[in-house]
Amino acid sequence: MVVVADPRVRSTVTRHLWALGVRDVIEASSIAEARPRVSNPRDICVADVHLPDGSGLSLLSETRAAGWPNGLALSAADDIGAVRNALAGGVKGYVVTGTRNNLGAMPTRHGAAPIGAAAARMHRRPGGGPGGPGHPGGQRELSGREVEVLRLVAEGQSNKAIGVSMGLSALTVKSHLARIARKLGTGDRAGMVAVALRTGIIH
Repeated sequence: MVVVADPRVRSTVTRHLWALGVRDVIEASSIAEARPRVSNPRDICVADVHLPDGSGLSLLSETRAAGWPNGLALSAADDIGAVRNALAGGVKGYVVTGTRNNLGAMPTRHGAAPIGAAAARMHRRPGGGPGGPGHPGGQRELSGREVEVLRLVAEGQSNKAIGVSMGLSALTVKSHLARIARKLGTGDRAGMVAVALRTGIIH
């Protein structure tokens, strides 16, 4: 189900899902339109954070409680606080679409990923499982340096910026992220941050 007020953005999201082979897509432009369908769980709900009649995060919370395995939040604004709140609240992905006039913009900042890629990961692993984003295994294995790298990732910093901040090369940062990915069971930056926030590795 795709819940987005802007018809252009809604159409773009639906096209991305079609490109992944998904054919049964319900569209809604508001919480009021979407709510009657919440009781019939589907694989994923993609909702704009700012809907005309309320917060898309609240709707995603409702779908999660109703048994929907995946939730993806969309926003035109790159707001680190909103990203953290969404991931801490159980949303599995957060896509920053850019301005309403630039629908193709999908900047790869913290919590953001191209809609197709984010939805594809969820489509392949709808239930998570051991080693998935909801699994805390491995959190005690993170070194202090790895935790610091993860904290800077949560702040939206690039590998290069993290390297400058910590006095490391970008290649070393990449190596740290690879080890963190193995320990947390996800190679996705947003997924790493989600696990870290939920399990208290970072705050």
